[in-house]
Amino acid sequence: MSGLRFNQDFYAGSSPERINPGDKEHRVTTIMKVTSGSTPAVADQVDAMYADVITAGTHKASSIKVAEAAKVIENTQRDLNIALMNELSMIFGRLGIDTHEVLAAAGTKWNFMPFKPGLVGGHCIGVDPYYLTHKAQAIGYHPEIILAGRRVNDGMGPHVVAELVKKMIKAGHTVAHARVLVLGFTFKENCPDLRNTRVIDVVRELKEFGCSVDVSDPWVSSEETEREYGISLTAAASNGNYDALTLAVPHREYMGMTAGDFRAYLKDEGVLFDLKGVLPLGAADLRL
Repeated sequence: MSGLRFNQDFYAGSSPERINPGDKEHRVTTIMKVTSGSTPAVADQVDAMYADVITAGTHKASSIKVAEAAKVIENTQRDLNIALMNELSMIFGRLGIDTHEVLAAAGTKWNFMPFKPGLVGGHCIGVDPYYLTHKAQAIGYHPEIILAGRRVNDGMGPHVVAELVKKMIKAGHTVAHARVLVLGFTFKENCPDLRNTRVIDVVRELKEFGCSVDVSDPWVSSEETEREYGISLTAAASNGNYDALTLAVPHREYMGMTAGDFRAYLKDEGVLFDLKGVLPLGAADLRL
């Protein structure tokens, strides 16, 4: 529209985001920055600009495509590793083995990667793999592993609820009209970011079973959750009114609580689901 010509009248530089939301240690200046430009001269300018402020240093990629591909596979790799843990948790659950005990044992080997099962949300990990797979399909390649990992991770919300419902039935609860408390709604702990939170999958699936669901999260406002997801937060009271409780996001406010504190929210034989496996072994009735 402007009549300007790319790499003659204007140029482009790119440096993919590497921020880890909620992480106070790894900040913009302390994470090495991948830089790139549409010409070698522009790449040098972009790299020099970032080098002035990034104390961790820079890595100048040979092209914008390389820089953007690096960003995409950083998150795709993490997505696939978590998908593997999620699939293992389903297998071990059927074998009657605690997944976190297995991971603790395997973690004694120096090169074992310490990933854990859980919900995968946020604006990067749950999204970037689709950019890559879309582009792959556009050029005639159908990716298998990446999409398989996405299917596993996207299905974790229904899986979590199915496990909880089975446990509630075994404990003698009537699932329809049961009261369930979900603690934590953000996509990760100690972070106010709601983007693409998969806790919403748990809430919606519970409602599909006819449960009455209360959601509480000290890191976000009810106005924001209402606007983004149609969910009104509640100030949960530990008065023994709930049939089940799911600790979905282990914010620091919850990490200071004991299993007894969580059970104070529950009726007799109420089910405590430690979704992220942060409580001691045996303290909860369920964990992934």
